[in-house]
Amino acid sequence: MEILKLATEWAKAEVFSTRFFLFFAFSFLIASIGFWQLGITDLAKAYVVPTLVAGLLLMTIGLGLFYTNKSRITQFEKAFSADAPAFYQSEIERTESTLKEYKVVFKVIPILIIVAALLILFIHTPTWRAISITTIAMLIVILLVDGTAHSRIETYYKELKLADLKMK
Repeated sequence: MEILKLATEWAKAEVFSTRFFLFFAFSFLIASIGFWQLGITDLAKAYVVPTLVAGLLLMTIGLGLFYTNKSRITQFEKAFSADAPAFYQSEIERTESTLKEYKVVFKVIPILIIVAALLILFIHTPTWRAISITTIAMLIVILLVDGTAHSRIETYYKELKLADLKMK
């Protein structure tokens, strides 16, 4: 039963965390509207589309993760009731897989940030500057939220391993 409680608490924390994607998505969307309505300079007008796209991407990520993790809570209870050892094993495998994915994410996103920063330095058109700056801002948001999610799943994985030792 302790494993089910751990899994449920982790999923609830993930549901809460995904709300930050939604918060930042709305912030980007509001910024896009602001640039559209109030933008006077070419650079300000150039931000309309990139901030809109970033807002929609963050909204998609946030809603996808929200519903995925929300449905996991009920799935965890059903899977645990059906076969607790299989549930435990599937959670170990899922967390190990997710931790490997985070290793890739934390290598790729900084590279993308560097590329976007280089674009700012070498391409001087307002559109590319706006795209690069918005991309950097969006990737920083993703790193912030994923950093906390990585920490949570790492802790969850360690707790699963400890629960395994207690069961043996």
